[in-house]
Amino acid sequence: MAVIPVALAGRGYDVHIGRGLLERTGALAGPLLRKRRVAVVADRNAWNLHGQRLEQGLREAGKDADVYLVEPGEGSKSWQSLSALTDWLLAREIERGDNVLALGGGVVGDLTGFAAAILKRGCGFIQLPTSLLAQVDSSVGGKTAINTAAGKNLIGAFHQPSMVLADLDALGTLPDRELRAGYAEVLKYGVLGDRVFFDWLTNHGPAVLALEDAPLEHAVATSVAMKAAIVAEDERETTGQRALLNLGHTFGHALEAETGFSDRLLHGEAVALGMVLAARYSARTGLMEATEAEAVAGSVRSAGLPSEIAQLRLDRDGGTLVDHMRHDKKMDAGTLPFVLLRGIGQAFLARDVALSDVALFLDEELRR
Repeated sequence: MAVIPVALAGRGYDVHIGRGLLERTGALAGPLLRKRRVAVVADRNAWNLHGQRLEQGLREAGKDADVYLVEPGEGSKSWQSLSALTDWLLAREIERGDNVLALGGGVVGDLTGFAAAILKRGCGFIQLPTSLLAQVDSSVGGKTAINTAAGKNLIGAFHQPSMVLADLDALGTLPDRELRAGYAEVLKYGVLGDRVFFDWLTNHGPAVLALEDAPLEHAVATSVAMKAAIVAEDERETTGQRALLNLGHTFGHALEAETGFSDRLLHGEAVALGMVLAARYSARTGLMEATEAEAVAGSVRSAGLPSEIAQLRLDRDGGTLVDHMRHDKKMDAGTLPFVLLRGIGQAFLARDVALSDVALFLDEELRR
């Protein structure tokens, strides 16, 4: 088992990575669980698959699970779901010193984390991520949010978990498409800041996707360690360092919006395609070599992820996609910062990108 510390002044916590962790939840999180009955917010599918193991782990520590089930999908990150969940937690007399468990992928983690952030002005929560995407990205760092009609994750708060238990056994139940979507976030860490890790994934990516023990733990632990270091340096995204984690997301969120935040394009797939677009735009503007940009596209393609906008069959132009970007929460004083590349492993935040030029670039990509 790997243990990665997230070093925040007075609020640090550990991310545990390994197999069989759900069965050890009570032993590992016991000191944080004050009451016999423990509130568990779970994705319905995740509970059906892993709830028995979690209940066993709690029972061995003398705890019982009090479970609130959330329907799978982005639709559960809504005002209505948040209201229902907070009412449920209040009815169970959750106190500020308590910790709520969040079992599932990024949707449950985001919803539960936001509820914990606002319940009695802040109670604790523990992340039990069951998807690869959540284990390497959304469960670490304290970003919590819900969606609105105006866009994704526009209402939220920074609220760090008390602990993260990333059980690698849970990944064995993921559909292949969701596993590959999560791998996009693993690949992101190599592209944005670690050329050695990118090259390692080129050689070992198939083993990671095959869930082989050593490569899988190394990939998850390396990704979490990179995110933990960035979060410790720039927790609330004020210096620009944490913004590097948004590589692929500005392009990707526009594509998600255009496809209705639906199963037509999963979040990780959007990030993968967004990374390719960020690399190609960087090459188009002379920031990096075209061969490097195509190496990014090749790594995305070899992982079975979308690398061309044409694969989405969109009947739109670049201007329409840019219009979605204007609702991005990172928009500031009429400008939108983009994470671009000077090479693989050399991401930086560009604040002088003209959206009109991005629209032209996207027109070119739509015709590719």
